[in-house]
Amino acid sequence: MPEGVALAAYRIVQEALTNVVRHAGPARCRVTVAVESEVLRIEVTDDGAGDRTGGNGGSDGHGLIGMRERAALFGGSLTAGPEPAGGFAVRARVPLAATATTGSSAATARTAGDDGPEATR
Repeated sequence: MPEGVALAAYRIVQEALTNVVRHAGPARCRVTVAVESEVLRIEVTDDGAGDRTGGNGGSDGHGLIGMRERAALFGGSLTAGPEPAGGFAVRARVPLAATATTGSSAATARTAGDDGPEATR
Protein backbone atom coordinates (compact mmCIF):
# COMPACT_ATOMS: atom_id res chain seq x y z
CA MET A 1 0.00 0.00 0.00
CA PRO A 2 1.41 3.43 -0.86
CA GLU A 3 2.54 5.33 2.22
CA GLY A 4 0.38 8.34 1.38
CA VAL A 5 -2.76 6.19 1.10
CA ALA A 6 -1.98 4.51 4.42
CA LEU A 7 -1.51 7.86 6.14
CA ALA A 8 -4.68 9.28 4.60
CA ALA A 9 -6.61 6.22 5.82
CA TYR A 10 -5.20 6.62 9.32
CA ARG A 11 -6.19 10.30 9.43
CA ILE A 12 -9.69 9.60 8.09
CA VAL A 13 -10.28 6.99 10.80
CA GLN A 14 -8.79 9.31 13.43
CA GLU A 15 -11.09 12.19 12.48
CA ALA A 16 -14.15 9.96 12.20
CA LEU A 17 -13.52 8.57 15.70
CA THR A 18 -13.01 12.10 17.03
CA ASN A 19 -16.41 13.00 15.57
CA VAL A 20 -18.02 10.01 17.30
CA VAL A 21 -16.64 11.17 20.64
CA ARG A 22 -17.69 14.79 20.05
CA HIS A 23 -21.11 14.30 18.51
CA ALA A 24 -22.60 10.84 19.02
CA GLY A 25 -23.27 10.97 22.74
CA PRO A 26 -23.08 7.58 24.41
CA ALA A 27 -22.59 5.23 21.47
CA ARG A 28 -21.02 2.08 20.19
CA CYS A 29 -18.68 2.47 17.24
CA ARG A 30 -17.39 0.05 14.62
CA VAL A 31 -14.33 0.64 12.44
CA THR A 32 -13.75 -1.48 9.34
CA VAL A 33 -10.67 -1.16 7.15
CA ALA A 34 -10.52 -3.70 4.34
CA VAL A 35 -8.88 -4.24 0.97
CA GLU A 36 -11.31 -5.18 -1.78
CA SER A 37 -10.25 -5.48 -5.44
CA GLU A 38 -7.35 -3.01 -5.21
CA VAL A 39 -9.45 -0.54 -3.24
CA LEU A 40 -9.03 0.37 0.40
CA ARG A 41 -12.46 0.54 2.05
CA ILE A 42 -12.88 2.45 5.31
CA GLU A 43 -16.10 2.49 7.29
CA VAL A 44 -16.70 4.09 10.68
CA THR A 45 -20.24 3.73 12.01
CA ASP A 46 -21.87 4.51 15.32
CA ASP A 47 -25.28 4.02 16.87
CA GLY A 48 -25.35 7.35 18.70
CA ALA A 49 -28.21 9.76 18.83
CA GLY A 50 -26.05 12.84 19.32
CA ASP A 51 -26.48 16.22 17.66
CA ARG A 52 -25.25 16.03 14.04
CA THR A 53 -26.86 19.26 12.90
CA GLY A 54 -24.20 21.78 13.72
CA GLY A 55 -24.13 21.79 17.50
CA ASN A 56 -20.47 21.03 17.39
CA GLY A 57 -19.32 22.38 20.69
CA GLY A 58 -17.09 25.07 19.23
CA SER A 59 -15.43 22.91 16.58
CA ASP A 60 -14.60 24.63 13.30
CA GLY A 61 -16.60 22.03 11.35
CA HIS A 62 -13.84 21.20 8.86
CA GLY A 63 -13.49 17.54 9.84
CA LEU A 64 -15.74 16.11 7.13
CA ILE A 65 -14.28 18.45 4.53
CA GLY A 66 -10.76 17.39 5.46
CA MET A 67 -11.67 13.69 5.28
CA ARG A 68 -13.21 14.17 1.81
CA GLU A 69 -10.10 16.05 0.66
CA ARG A 70 -7.80 13.29 1.91
CA ALA A 71 -9.76 10.62 0.02
CA ALA A 72 -10.02 12.75 -3.14
CA LEU A 73 -6.29 13.49 -3.10
CA PHE A 74 -5.72 9.84 -4.02
CA GLY A 75 -8.64 9.50 -6.44
CA GLY A 76 -11.04 8.18 -3.82
CA SER A 77 -14.36 9.23 -2.41
CA LEU A 78 -15.94 9.73 0.99
CA THR A 79 -19.55 9.87 2.08
CA ALA A 80 -20.88 10.75 5.51
CA GLY A 81 -24.36 10.96 6.90
CA PRO A 82 -27.04 9.59 9.16
CA GLU A 83 -27.98 5.93 8.92
CA PRO A 84 -31.63 4.95 8.29
CA ALA A 85 -31.83 2.98 11.54
CA GLY A 86 -30.08 5.71 13.55
CA GLY A 87 -26.48 6.61 14.11
CA PHE A 88 -24.00 7.99 11.63
CA ALA A 89 -21.60 6.52 9.07
CA VAL A 90 -18.43 7.67 7.36
CA ARG A 91 -17.45 5.57 4.33
CA ALA A 92 -14.38 6.03 2.15
CA ARG A 93 -12.95 4.18 -0.83
CA VAL A 94 -9.41 4.87 -2.01
CA PRO A 95 -7.66 3.06 -4.88
CA LEU A 96 -4.55 1.24 -3.64
CA ALA A 97 -2.62 2.09 -6.78
CA ALA A 98 -3.32 5.76 -6.18
CA THR A 99 -0.79 8.51 -6.12
CA ALA A 100 -1.54 12.04 -5.04
CA THR A 101 -3.54 13.81 -7.74
CA THR A 102 -2.13 17.23 -6.94
CA GLY A 103 1.29 18.58 -6.21
CA SER A 104 0.01 21.44 -4.12
CA SER A 105 1.82 21.94 -0.86
CA ALA A 106 -1.48 22.48 0.96
CA ALA A 107 -2.84 19.06 0.03
CA THR A 108 0.52 17.40 0.64
CA ALA A 109 0.91 19.04 4.04
CA ARG A 110 -2.57 18.03 5.11
CA THR A 111 -2.05 14.44 4.05
CA ALA A 112 1.31 14.43 5.77
CA GLY A 113 -0.43 14.89 9.07
CA ASP A 114 -1.24 18.53 9.73
CA ASP A 115 -4.49 19.05 11.56
CA GLY A 116 -6.84 20.68 9.11
CA PRO A 117 -7.14 23.67 6.82
CA GLU A 118 -5.67 26.15 9.30
CA ALA A 119 -2.38 24.26 9.26
CA THR A 120 -1.88 25.07 5.58
CA ARG A 121 -2.36 28.84 5.81
